[in-house]
Amino acid sequence: MAHDPDEGAAYVFDLVDDDAAEPGVLLGATPAGGTDGQEPADGRAGADGAGAWAGGPAPSGGQVVTWRRAAPLLALLAVALGTGVAVDGARDAARMERMRDVPGGVADLSAPLHETWAWQGKVDLGEGMTDVAVLGGDLVFESEGELVALDPATGEESWTVELGAGPECGPTVSPVWDDPRTPALVCLQERGRETEVVVVRPGGATSAPRLLPAADTARYGQPHTGPDGTVLRALRVGPETPLGEDVRCDESGDCTGQIVDGRDLVLRAEDAVTGEERWSVTVPFHATEAGRCTSTFSAAWGSSENRIHLSGQLAPEAFGARVLADLVNVEGCGVQAAVTSSGVLLGSRLEPGSSVVGRLDSGGYLGMTWDDVTRTLLYDADGATTGEISGYVIDPRSTDEAGPATLLAIDEPRRRLSAHEADGTARWDIALQSGGQEFLAQVGETAVITTGAGTVRGLDLATGEERWTWDGSDPDVTAEGGYFGTAYVAQAFTDGEVVLLLAEGNGSVARGMVALDAGTGEVVWDEAGGGPGTTLDPHDGDVVRQGVTGDLIAVDGHLMEVGSVGVRGLG
Repeated sequence: MAHDPDEGAAYVFDLVDDDAAEPGVLLGATPAGGTDGQEPADGRAGADGAGAWAGGPAPSGGQVVTWRRAAPLLALLAVALGTGVAVDGARDAARMERMRDVPGGVADLSAPLHETWAWQGKVDLGEGMTDVAVLGGDLVFESEGELVALDPATGEESWTVELGAGPECGPTVSPVWDDPRTPALVCLQERGRETEVVVVRPGGATSAPRLLPAADTARYGQPHTGPDGTVLRALRVGPETPLGEDVRCDESGDCTGQIVDGRDLVLRAEDAVTGEERWSVTVPFHATEAGRCTSTFSAAWGSSENRIHLSGQLAPEAFGARVLADLVNVEGCGVQAAVTSSGVLLGSRLEPGSSVVGRLDSGGYLGMTWDDVTRTLLYDADGATTGEISGYVIDPRSTDEAGPATLLAIDEPRRRLSAHEADGTARWDIALQSGGQEFLAQVGETAVITTGAGTVRGLDLATGEERWTWDGSDPDVTAEGGYFGTAYVAQAFTDGEVVLLLAEGNGSVARGMVALDAGTGEVVWDEAGGGPGTTLDPHDGDVVRQGVTGDLIAVDGHLMEVGSVGVRGLG
């Protein structure tokens, strides 16, 4: 039981062993049939004797205080009495566990990072320097003819899948810019002169190879890896039209004039396992500048060599695609749009070359245009427009998901920075201090942003009021290597309390890191950049001595560095 102490003294609790517990020792209980300090009339602990309290339901008002039951009760009392050390620990543990479920969340960033494990091997390059996927809680990438999956906690290989000749698996993305999570990977590979496809799902479960019929290629276009276990195909349709007489290209490759008439693009998604059509959409042609119709797009997908005009400088049929787990961006001569993984067409009315469609981590999509006036349209998952915001919209690179989703909008002509709800509803509007704003993190009640001048600021999410600033100045002028005064923040992560910034600059290869308290802006720890100007060697020292030369990614609360010659865990 608790003894009420003198003012300022500590509370004292008497705890009894489980086996020695007296049935009448209750926390705030009144024995049945009596009042405080009185025994029941029949002299028993209760109507059913001691067993009614010790083994059955406790009477109203309390329960027996035993060692087994003391922990949760004392934790509650600790909050009330201001002695919440144990509770703080429990809250930290709960926060860490919750951050494991947040996309890109890290369990703990309270101390400097060191290497915890290393995997040595080649990480094949994709469109980016480190294109990877997160599949079923594993980090997955291509490595010398195999798909390799690593356990983010230990670095052990969870599984591998041997691939055929000339493999191409997707969607894989750079963790710097996109969300790498995907429900499946589609791999195209060569079998002689033909192409076959396999689908790899969590745990390395792999479908039987399926040959792609040549007739389908002739009818629907060349295959491309697609989202959600699909193969994409695309083909220009409609009558061919001659180029206008005003279209000209000089010897340097600069083209002028307008291409007024062109052909639409039909994009088709087929089930990679069965070949059945999932969906098909038509992206309409819009008149466009000739400079946007060069053969630049041909490297990505779908060019036709016999359709190149004017000394090979124009390719009116060319187009390319960028495939994410839930969005396909198609761009080419006179065509630009995005299609969701379920086949919803977005942005087909936006002008090619002056617009872009992207996904929002908070759900839905956005379409930004910057032709005459910069504006952003918000779409829901079904493609319906839900709002419009003046300026271009940025969502946080990292979040603890503790509060409502926040979108920041930059209106350069008006020199304003505004915050909005996920549906576009305005929350606040303040003066824009400088250009080049980045929304680094949303943590608790703070929005962490950085300016083009290199200053990091913490803003109140509810009002936009500045809570703190950090200018990145070097506290040690004799430190070697890069720091943050002239650096660019390449990536940001959070554990729900601390924001980790990975920055590069000053011409050094290795990047610097700083961990800031999200609520106060105080530096929790930092490591200057610089270090050896070499690629990552997973077996050479910890992150402090080696520096970070690759890209960081967080999976299931574990932070990892991915480089071209290996992967290592940091913790």
